Amino acid sequence: MADVIVWYDGACPLCRREIAVMRRLDRRGAISFVDVSEGKPESCPIAQDELLARFHVKENGRIYSGAEGFAAMWRAIPLLRPFGQLARLPGLRQVFEMLYKGFLRVRPRLQRMMSD
Repeated sequence: MADVIVWYDGACPLCRREIAVMRRLDRRGAISFVDVSEGKPESCPIAQDELLARFHVKENGRIYSGAEGFAAMWRAIPLLRPFGQLARLPGLRQVFEMLYKGFLRVRPRLQRMMSD
């Protein structure tokens, strides 16, 4: 079993691309990637609409969402681990979350552009 579980929207072209990159970087197989676009896995305690609205990751039994979720995923990949550790710093945590929320506002437009 992987150390980290990433729940992602497999119907989202942006998400699929991001996860494809992360799969390639996860050479140790430390991450289990779970597509939630067609239903919520039984083992996941989060509602499907929440899973599709924000990025969620389980690391060491704790669930993170948004920017903290990305940071947890990065910590599982040696190449990205320094960025995941930086994102734990109080000031940077808020900056990353602010950037993530900005991304969520433009995500629908980007998804349409990528699916055309």
